[in-house]
Amino acid sequence: MLLKDQTAIVTGAARGVAKGVATAFVKAGASVLIVDREAELGKATCAELAEFGPVHFMAVDLADRDALPGIIDEALARFGRLDTLVNAAQASAQVMLADMSIAAMNIAFDTGFWPTFLLMKAAFPHLVKSQGSVINFGSGAGIEGMATQASYGAAKEAIRSLSKTAAVEWGEHGVRVNVICPFALSPGVEQWRMQFPEAFEGQIAKVPMRRIGDPERDIGASAVYLASHLAAYVTGTTLMVDGGQTRRF
Repeated sequence: MLLKDQTAIVTGAARGVAKGVATAFVKAGASVLIVDREAELGKATCAELAEFGPVHFMAVDLADRDALPGIIDEALARFGRLDTLVNAAQASAQVMLADMSIAAMNIAFDTGFWPTFLLMKAAFPHLVKSQGSVINFGSGAGIEGMATQASYGAAKEAIRSLSKTAAVEWGEHGVRVNVICPFALSPGVEQWRMQFPEAFEGQIAKVPMRRIGDPERDIGASAVYLASHLAAYVTGTTLMVDGGQTRRF
């Protein structure tokens, strides 16, 4: 119960990697606000996780910037405090760069970078009170580059840069900011496997552990660590949870 008595917000948690993170948090003792634009799926996820601990679902389109402060308000109203903000939601168009439109690029930034930035700002004073942390999500697609992932990778690298700055500026206030770069079987990765099976198999072959990560057991567990007292002196880092395919020492 590493997160006993803590409260977290996890965006995009109706399914996929973010659902795995929310699941791991609840099982570790945290109260979790699940945020997603897919209302029915989000309610189903909330009902599924309710047997493990306090969890609440809030339907929000993260591209609606005016709705974002209400997420922080909802967490405080429901649970009374905020210890961890997990920005995991991200949509993108999988298009080759030469065919990438401005509209397609905007999808990635409107659902990933801008919500991350604005939620971090809104959460900051509450995280100071709890001496909490932010966990943002990056991607090896941004660090190393990957075909069809121009908008996704660009948004993820913008998030990593924002996170490093926040770690520097917020450290003196006791707020930690870290990034996880996962490789896990999410709906987006499943779509990529369907559209580009050869590229997918080639990516698996680059993973020294020769498998794709599990959203809860691999990615969620790493997020629990970063949110817990065990990582009290860890900030400004990018944790590669990808089976070793991206090696940074």
